Amino acid sequence: MKNKRYMLSYFILASLVLLFLALNLCAGSVAVPLREIPGILLGREADEVFRDIIMTIRFPRALAAAILGGGLALSGYLLQTFFHNPIAGPFTLGISSGAKLVVALVMVFALGRSIHVSALLMIAAAFAGAMISMGFVLLMSRVMDNMSMLIVSGVMISYICSAVTDFIVTFADDSNIVNLHNWSKGSFSGITWENVALMAAVIFLTSFFVFLMSKPISAYQMGEAYAKNMGVNIQLFRTLLVLLSSVLSACVTAFAGPVSFVGIAVPHLVKSLLRTTKPLLMIPGCFLGGAVFCLLCDLLARVLLAPTELSISTVTAVFGAPIVILIMVRKKKEKAG
Repeated sequence: MKNKRYMLSYFILASLVLLFLALNLCAGSVAVPLREIPGILLGREADEVFRDIIMTIRFPRALAAAILGGGLALSGYLLQTFFHNPIAGPFTLGISSGAKLVVALVMVFALGRSIHVSALLMIAAAFAGAMISMGFVLLMSRVMDNMSMLIVSGVMISYICSAVTDFIVTFADDSNIVNLHNWSKGSFSGITWENVALMAAVIFLTSFFVFLMSKPISAYQMGEAYAKNMGVNIQLFRTLLVLLSSVLSACVTAFAGPVSFVGIAVPHLVKSLLRTTKPLLMIPGCFLGGAVFCLLCDLLARVLLAPTELSISTVTAVFGAPIVILIMVRKKKEKAG
């Protein structure tokens, strides 16, 4: 019975990924008929305007939303496992904001000197920022036993990093401020095929390593003492969790800017769908769930007020914030009960 539920859940998630991928290709300021999509993707004869719109703008953007959304959800799952806290995530702990700060520094410095910034350099800068923020969070976790206070500390770190980023952006040239401002608010626009290839390599490779850690994650969820008895090297395990979650969130920030609430909301939605906490099932489920969530939100960001485009974080916050509130209410009821 459980296996049937898992298979059905994965089928639903995979079907939703394909559905929202198709809608992202068709919908927009220029509507592309669905019947044209297969021919364009297979390289057959098709309307040149439609071909350019799909292959140059919409398809790489939709793939980026799916890949980065999956990576962000997986990062949130790892952080929730690490801190044993249901509302831990790259956004709430200030990790995304730390990554944003260092990337903004690199971008302002490079753009002001007409230096080309490669995607790999952006990822490295975002990773450095993510690790700095994570370092502060880990330092706070040693001082504070209360996990709620740790989340508050993460939010404060996020505010500080965002304030410094806004201050840095004011020093950018007028011609670059628009691009920096759009990126700092979160957006999947402007993604190229080269970007997609690089992010796919980083995200999929990191996700593969996360999947290999399914057994120690499962033991760690039972408590540190149990994990030690099962032969898990806690120090090494915790270090790997921090590094892998930071790489995933850094890659997302480098290409799309800070995207809020995906890392918190999606793992809980997937857990409710699968009705299990087994990492072997949750890891691919979180990736598919993150892809669905971000594809839907990016579609809404593009079409709701077209031709004006909303930032992706605006839409993810509308759906994600109520889920976080619901999680906190449930946790409070469980404690009271």
